[in-house]
Amino acid sequence: MTYQKLIQLPEFKRGLHQITSLINNELSVIKEIPESGLMNIFLLHTSAALTITENFDIDVPLDLNTFLDKAIPDSVSMYRHSDEGPDDMPAHIKSALLGTSLTIPYSHRKLVLGTWQGVFLCEFRNIPSRRKITLTFIG
Repeated sequence: MTYQKLIQLPEFKRGLHQITSLINNELSVIKEIPESGLMNIFLLHTSAALTITENFDIDVPLDLNTFLDKAIPDSVSMYRHSDEGPDDMPAHIKSALLGTSLTIPYSHRKLVLGTWQGVFLCEFRNIPSRRKITLTFIG
């Protein structure tokens, strides 16, 4: 059995933002899915990403974002593609490296994550936008 749901996320500024509770809330209200299974989270954008990282110490996502910004700096002179500004191509690179999809088991209508793990949306653009994700349940 499979089931899909499209979700529009709230507007997030540049940085890493935990969305674990948002996804667990969706799991708790969708009646068409089994109690346990696999869920794929797919981000429908090429200038943001999804990742799982530590959710306890807020410095971890901040440090990860700092690393990515230093490793892949905003620049119009470094890249051919700069139609939407200096943060456009670096956002695409970061998205390609981190990825736009996660597959996570769920049980009793909650994500099965380690004690310190959380699901994060990585927003790489300077102008905040409302990203969309598709949740696909397999159970």
